[in-house]
Amino acid sequence: MAGAGYKQWTTGAVLTSTDMNTYVGDQVVMVFASSSARSSAVSSPTEGMVSYLKDTNAIEYYDGSAWGGIGDITAVNAGTNIDVTSGTGPTPTVALAIDAAVAIGADGSGVDVTFHSGTAGDFALWDASDKALEFTDSKITMNDNLIETPEMKDYAETVNVIGGTGGGTQDIDLTAGNVVTATVDTSANTFTFSNPSASGKSCSFTLILTNGGSQTVNWPGAVKWAGGTAPTLTTTGVDVLAFTTVDAGTTWYGFAAGLAMA
Repeated sequence: MAGAGYKQWTTGAVLTSTDMNTYVGDQVVMVFASSSARSSAVSSPTEGMVSYLKDTNAIEYYDGSAWGGIGDITAVNAGTNIDVTSGTGPTPTVALAIDAAVAIGADGSGVDVTFHSGTAGDFALWDASDKALEFTDSKITMNDNLIETPEMKDYAETVNVIGGTGGGTQDIDLTAGNVVTATVDTSANTFTFSNPSASGKSCSFTLILTNGGSQTVNWPGAVKWAGGTAPTLTTTGVDVLAFTTVDAGTTWYGFAAGLAMA
């Protein structure tokens, strides 16, 4: 049986079958094609036997009740930021759960951290050397929450390109961009404004309007113009108009930033 230990052989000592079985056969690393082949060959294993399985490339030992991998993890306990679904070996199941403070790197010796999205090529990167959070083909959605004391540099605004208004009612949806381009054509046009910021927050947009004077243009009744009168728009050319509200669109303040731009 395995566990016979070590025997010092002397000249003339007789090597019996029992010696061969216990000191050699039961204590070497036995090689089998699979666990089923091992079970067929060794129907009654004893504690301490060791085998190698070729189909899984695994070394296993018999602990007196079952075969198991050498170096198996026998238990994993949950800890800070670690959840354990199955804590026993040979392959425990653990998950990273960020539910407490985490320090990445060390003060003065930071590391880059990349956050990947579900789309290839889209990610956010904390660049430790540049001390910057960088976004590639992705965005930050603030859901109308506050960003305090930012300093802006080299920034752009999304342009809502309406194109030809085609007459009738044309809505300007602020969720599509705060710079709007449109061309008045074919017939009278009535503009409406939708989805401004909540009351108590300033919301502004710029309208770059082409050929606004070529047809009748009607504005929302909520628009208050400088001097109480809407500007006379250019028949053939570009006008730039600006609008601001602080009460979610109950009142819009409108003015001409530039007429007949040339």
